[in-house]
Amino acid sequence: MNMENFISGYPGCEFQIREALTEAIGAEKSNLFFDKFLEYFFQEADAGFFKSLGLNCIRLPFNYRHFEDDLNPRVLKPDGFRHLDRVIDLCAKHGIYTILDLHTTPGGQNTDWHSDHGGHIANFWRHKDFQDRAVWLWEQLAEHYKDNPWLAGYNPLNEPTDPTHTTVIRWYDRVYKAIRAIDSKHAIFFDGNTFASDFSHFGDSYKSWDNVAYAIHDYSIFGFPASPEPYTGSAEQRVRLRKSYQRKRDWMDKHGLCVWNGEWGPVYARTEYEGDKTDAINTERFLVLKDQLAIYNQDRLSWSIWLYKDIGFQGMVHVNRDTPYMTLFRDFLAKKHRLAVDAWGADTAAVASAYEPLINLIETEIPAQYRNLYPFPVWKLTDRIGRLARNILVTEFLVAEWADHFRGKSDEEIDALAKSFHFDNCLHRNALNKVLTDNAQLVAGQ
Repeated sequence: MNMENFISGYPGCEFQIREALTEAIGAEKSNLFFDKFLEYFFQEADAGFFKSLGLNCIRLPFNYRHFEDDLNPRVLKPDGFRHLDRVIDLCAKHGIYTILDLHTTPGGQNTDWHSDHGGHIANFWRHKDFQDRAVWLWEQLAEHYKDNPWLAGYNPLNEPTDPTHTTVIRWYDRVYKAIRAIDSKHAIFFDGNTFASDFSHFGDSYKSWDNVAYAIHDYSIFGFPASPEPYTGSAEQRVRLRKSYQRKRDWMDKHGLCVWNGEWGPVYARTEYEGDKTDAINTERFLVLKDQLAIYNQDRLSWSIWLYKDIGFQGMVHVNRDTPYMTLFRDFLAKKHRLAVDAWGADTAAVASAYEPLINLIETEIPAQYRNLYPFPVWKLTDRIGRLARNILVTEFLVAEWADHFRGKSDEEIDALAKSFHFDNCLHRNALNKVLTDNAQLVAGQ
């Protein structure tokens, strides 16, 4: 219930494409597409397949806009729980626990596209009312799910980037108390600050919280196009994997606290873009995956991989290229890839020369001590320029173009586009799924 550009092929943020599609084809047809998209994206066949791999828990990201409107805050939408209830019930039927992940908040809790606010400033941390609304929403969620035995717990905030490093802790304390006033049973999973990587300012805050786990997101640079070198699984590279992971969990280990890895996993090459290099690249990425799992098994770490389904970049299953949606957007998706307008795992080779003069200008005119703006070091100078110039500015010019692909489509054609994401219209990333299944069998036997 939280769409992302690289997952479903649109440019920019979810609110932008929803507005653009309404303008292009009207509210009725736009609502039809998005509602059917959510319906087809996860159904009983998906739950059955996920369980067949030996996996028993899935993290469910959702957008706050399903439950309240910015122009009508703190008024619960009547159908807000419909799709979330449906997926939780399907998972329960197949013996799968679920964790609720608030992936977006009013104002945006982080600086990236996936918090669905359209900018690079996380205004959630600047306005108390945004924080109040998120607490209010968790009160509604806790009341609704407090007696659900298949809910493993609540993940109140995805990947915060609080520049003060302490406001997030105060907000966590507020939301903890609000949830616990309603639900004393379910676990709470708190992400570290700066994209779930940093607990260094949490101090002794844990002493006030019971039944809480602390979530890291353990992405390795070796699993992405920006990897500094080919990954061979050398002893040195495995040490670097371990150090990157260990740094994120040091605070928890110091205090004997529970750690959960809420997101991790490489991205994968696609033949339409990487050509005959695809298999070799993906062989490396699967090795990264295996070596990360070896670390997690050593520490008996529970995890939730990112992600289950998409259009072919990272998912365990992905939409077939011959479906109506992928056929309609084939050329548009190629343009998006060429322009590197999605931040996640972008290959900037085709456009790097266009941005080099801007990078050079800033490096020439701005002294080094002023360049590393938060969320540095996760965002280095080139990352910040890429986010603002490619992923926000250039992307804005593509939003209406994406929506115009739907013009003139009948209800039946719109339904077929959404149904492209149905399990029956998806391919399986067999090598990835085999690694996960083998690992599940290994862990079950221990």
